[in-house]
Amino acid sequence: QSTTVIDLNVGKKLNEGKTKQIFELVDQPGLVLVQSKDQITAGNAARKDQMEGKASIANKTTCCVFKLLQESGIKTAFVKQHSETAFIAAHCEMIPIEWVCRRVATGSFLKRNPGVKEGYRFSPLKMEMFFKDDANNDPQWSEEQVLAADFSLAGLTIGRCEVDIMNRSTVAIFEILEKAWATQNCTLVDMKIEFGVNVKTQEIVLADVIDNDSWRLWPAGDRSQQKDKQVYRDLKEVTPEAMQMVKRNFEWVSESVKLLLESQASGRVVVLMGSTSDMAHCEKIRKACTSYGIHCILRVTSAHKGPDETLRIKAEYEGDCVPTVFVAVAGRSNGLGPVMSGNTAYPVINCPPLTPDWGAQDVWSSLRMPSGLGCSTVLSPEAAAQFAAQIIGLNNHLVWCKLRASMLNTWVSLKVADQKLQACSL
Repeated sequence: QSTTVIDLNVGKKLNEGKTKQIFELVDQPGLVLVQSKDQITAGNAARKDQMEGKASIANKTTCCVFKLLQESGIKTAFVKQHSETAFIAAHCEMIPIEWVCRRVATGSFLKRNPGVKEGYRFSPLKMEMFFKDDANNDPQWSEEQVLAADFSLAGLTIGRCEVDIMNRSTVAIFEILEKAWATQNCTLVDMKIEFGVNVKTQEIVLADVIDNDSWRLWPAGDRSQQKDKQVYRDLKEVTPEAMQMVKRNFEWVSESVKLLLESQASGRVVVLMGSTSDMAHCEKIRKACTSYGIHCILRVTSAHKGPDETLRIKAEYEGDCVPTVFVAVAGRSNGLGPVMSGNTAYPVINCPPLTPDWGAQDVWSSLRMPSGLGCSTVLSPEAAAQFAAQIIGLNNHLVWCKLRASMLNTWVSLKVADQKLQACSL
């Protein structure tokens, strides 16, 4: 993955910010190179220092964060890491708004809202927008101001629909990163992100970077242990020792962020089918499980015809301490789910393959259970897999993140469909 910059035909500089430069890629239209700089700034560059190695630390952090978001299913501009200090991204026209999402009240929020105590928790999250305007110190904007600005970027006008999509996306992105950092016992306090319009697809995507300048991170929820750029902002004076401490914090973040890509907990789905005639139905469950990154195993066993074998198979998956959700696929009279449910402490989901002729009668054998049984019944194979993923996601943040992104993407596609329909009927 790390190649030298020579083998990329790097064209003219398109843009330069305080901490990075954007270059066009001559042979790859639609893509750009995002090159980090060793510069750290605070207070709109009122304070500005060189921090040796910062470019590589920031780039490492950003690439990991974007990988996590992209693997979850969030649409981003990120393509791949190119070198220690640069990554390749889709060329976007940037929307000049910083979207800030807060879980805990601190920093500028307290100054703007006197009387609110530090540490106040926002549930739901608190969203704020700031217009990127260095001359006026990035003023806070309302939704109405963003709409009134009537931005047009890469052929897309930023209206109500686009603002709603960015608003929703910011919340989902925050919640995914919050969940991931929680696995390291670290509180994501707040963060700022930016969106761009992909010049090729005209789609709104998460763009820019997300690194240690973008958020506040408090290990164990303790502000005195903060690991983010706030440490640099708070310095009384910038000494070499102080800069070493700031750098150590940034390095800690770039190392810890790698762990966010690894799951802390395993989990699997075991599908038991009464006969191989149910194979097509079971394959749909397996395919959906795979999309959530969940290992799914198919077995054939009949609780009517071989109960001893059914219980032996069950014991096989109880004996290795891997959290397991059983899915029972049995048509006609479903004895499989209830027998499993009465004999295991693991969750059991009935997902009977119903046929038009007798399905209405057969489904009752999955719905009406003797006392002491707790199996649920979900008729759609994709929905059964989703329910299993929600159970596994309680302890596996990577599965939870995929569920959360999928929720966002469904919401966005409905919103876009509605907008297209309105445009047609006007």
